[in-house]
Amino acid sequence: MQLKCSRHELNFDKTLVMGVVNVTPDSFFGGSRVYSFASAIRQAEIMLESGADIIDVGGESTRPGGQDRLNEQEEIDRVTKIIEYISGTLGAVVSSDTSSPKVMEAVVQAGASIINDVRALQRPGALEMAASLEVPIILMHSLVDQPAQGFVPHYDDVVTEVSDYLADRIRICEKAGITRDRIIIDPGFGGGMFGKTTQHDLTMIQQFKAFHAFGLPVLAGVSRKSFIGNTLDKPVEERLSGSLAAAALLTYAGTHIIRVHDVAETVDVVKLIEAVKAV
Repeated sequence: MQLKCSRHELNFDKTLVMGVVNVTPDSFFGGSRVYSFASAIRQAEIMLESGADIIDVGGESTRPGGQDRLNEQEEIDRVTKIIEYISGTLGAVVSSDTSSPKVMEAVVQAGASIINDVRALQRPGALEMAASLEVPIILMHSLVDQPAQGFVPHYDDVVTEVSDYLADRIRICEKAGITRDRIIIDPGFGGGMFGKTTQHDLTMIQQFKAFHAFGLPVLAGVSRKSFIGNTLDKPVEERLSGSLAAAALLTYAGTHIIRVHDVAETVDVVKLIEAVKAV
């Protein structure tokens, strides 16, 4: 399986590692936040030197209790020059973590070759904009945009219901002119707007191969998420080992892309698991 990303082509004969660069003051993991152009570029350079295949640049936090929604120009101002440098000067594959149509247009013009939308193109105008840009789109499952205090998600069968949601979004994308060869799916691990409890996340890892039924590339973002902290009773700063365990399980399950904060360590895990699978 391969994916055309502007001038790049991603080959999914092994699990790829996507490194996270958050140009935000309030992302849930402080180690992923950058506050200046120079620090963002340095973080991207370290990730690429460590073996990252993709750099995911985001300007709007989705953590529970995060900032109010940015306006589109603020988000554009945060990320475009960083994307230009990482894509142009560093020559890397860049995805942009955004849900807003004007931001999508700006980041693709700046050099992003993938749009990573946690809302699966549900903001007004996002579907039409994504169709016009002709770059691959990551469609993530999320349950609610801004969950109310004390919100507890419920599923009769989390894997089936997440799959049904993704199937519906894929159909809508195809109807809008986004062909299947431009779509990546993400079941959306985590609480908050992603709408999963710890048990839901663990179940999705256990049954992750079910998401391959679409015949599309599948991304998983589990790095330092709350289910790891809840299971191990660890704060976000102490969840590296749990994140690596989850990455190993997902790599063995054939995940195409793993989105992580800790690139060097995850690259080692992926290499070892891929070697075992190749025996």
